[in-house]
Amino acid sequence: MQIQNPVLPGFNSDPSIIRVEDTYYIATSTFEWYPGVRIHASKDMVHWNLVTNVLDRLELLDMKGNPSSGGIWAPDLSYADGKFWLIYTDVKITDGAFKDMTNYLTTAENIEGPWSAPIRVNGVGFDASLFHDEDGRKYLVQQTWDHREYHHPFDGITLTEFDTDTMKLKPETARTIFEGTDVKLVEGPHLYKINGEYYLFAAEGGTVFTHQEVVARSKSLDEKSFVVEPDGPFLTNFDTPYSYLQKQGHGALVDTPGGEWYYASLTARPWNHDTESSTDPRGWSTLGRETSIQKVEWDEAGWPRVVGGHGGQTFVEAPKDAILTEAPADHSQHDEFTDAKLDMNWNTLRVPFSDEFGSTGDGSLKLIGRGSLVNYHDLSLIARRWQAFYFDAETKVKFDPFSYQSMAGLTNYYNHSHWSWIFITKNDDGQSVIEVAENKGGQRNGTYTSYLKDDAIVIPEGTEYVWFKTKVRKESYTYEYSFNGTDWTEVPVVLDAAVLSDDYVVQSYGGFFTGAYVGLAAVDYSGYDTTAEFDYFDYKELGDKQLEDGSYSWEASESRFG
Repeated sequence: MQIQNPVLPGFNSDPSIIRVEDTYYIATSTFEWYPGVRIHASKDMVHWNLVTNVLDRLELLDMKGNPSSGGIWAPDLSYADGKFWLIYTDVKITDGAFKDMTNYLTTAENIEGPWSAPIRVNGVGFDASLFHDEDGRKYLVQQTWDHREYHHPFDGITLTEFDTDTMKLKPETARTIFEGTDVKLVEGPHLYKINGEYYLFAAEGGTVFTHQEVVARSKSLDEKSFVVEPDGPFLTNFDTPYSYLQKQGHGALVDTPGGEWYYASLTARPWNHDTESSTDPRGWSTLGRETSIQKVEWDEAGWPRVVGGHGGQTFVEAPKDAILTEAPADHSQHDEFTDAKLDMNWNTLRVPFSDEFGSTGDGSLKLIGRGSLVNYHDLSLIARRWQAFYFDAETKVKFDPFSYQSMAGLTNYYNHSHWSWIFITKNDDGQSVIEVAENKGGQRNGTYTSYLKDDAIVIPEGTEYVWFKTKVRKESYTYEYSFNGTDWTEVPVVLDAAVLSDDYVVQSYGGFFTGAYVGLAAVDYSGYDTTAEFDYFDYKELGDKQLEDGSYSWEASESRFG
């Protein structure tokens, strides 16, 4: 078997990988999306299944009011003493000098829970991980934040002993063990003890095209005792602009039962418009930061090296002792909302789905119109990740808007300031109409554009349901509507998919860490709670590559442009 990267396509970043007996688990960041921390499982590293979303109740996570790309940064999953340990960070501030945050710990005997009530650990810095030493002692290893304008904000990697009797840190033991290289922005630390030496893996360069992973080692955990791997970095795509995979770096190391080694890393697959240079801009990552896996070998001096070079490979040899794992062929989803609980692939923003949103079950999803799509507090939206460059998504909705202040429909969404949607609303003549609007950068909350304005499509009298569809075709996407579910009309508006990419968002907003979503939303900022009823939702992946005959292929290339 071969591992084909990325193994977790679409917004699955900052992977923390472990092995428990014959099963591998990867925990990934979720930022402001709820529930927090996705965990996938596999026995072969090739095929992965989503098995749980850990932070699924307010006791564990309440992000109401969190900024976009705040919330859960770089969770760390480990296994020791017969149970799983999860360290996670809730970041409350993303812009400016401060990064107010709290690190928490929760544990469970089973990966699917129940997970214990959270223990507040500290707020020194984000990207915290828990190291279980061979002598039974435990340490929190973390990026350290410095708000002072005359210091670099990334103030090295701090190690602090954790007391398992009190379940608290010992602040008096805190020390900086690694300051990073001159690339700066050192973060994402994971510590391992291998053959009697401590190995520290850490990310640098920011989670953009300059991203990299470095390795340092030491015979002790003394202050500033770690020495950087020669001939590094360990992993980067900064100098491999034509590679299919870009931005590789932040991640974690794992061994197999047979003694092989692998490294799970975040990655991205940017694309360019035909009118752009292939290297500047390097591209637009609409699927966000994904997860890749690279094979690792150890050189004669005991340093880890990525097989194939520090740029990594799209196709990687699977473990020799891999156990075939069954998993769906793609991530297509059809939901008729017959269950009282949302499917695991659905996410909400900042808080869990509740009666305040509406209800699901009995064959429909009812969303109560609340705040606009720029709202940080009260937003009736459920959405799922884009996980392929080419897909169709559609829904069927019944909605009787009160006024132009009430809207409901199908959205493609990145964050509060970058989104679009096709929706039902009221015009000034009191008619129910279909409109397409987009919100994109230019200011903090984006710039809003109504594309149809006075030409909004009037919904015929007596129409009970309207069908909406979006067709995403890598560089662009469109919307369609139907009044019978069979005959579709395309709205003559072609939208640039780049607007829903990390690389576009960073131009106007400091939090650019997620990826594009497609979903369902209801807005009624008049406060009259107008409710939309969605009959079904269908997300159908068409592949990652469009062929000349118009069909779609899942084949990946080692080159971005091959």
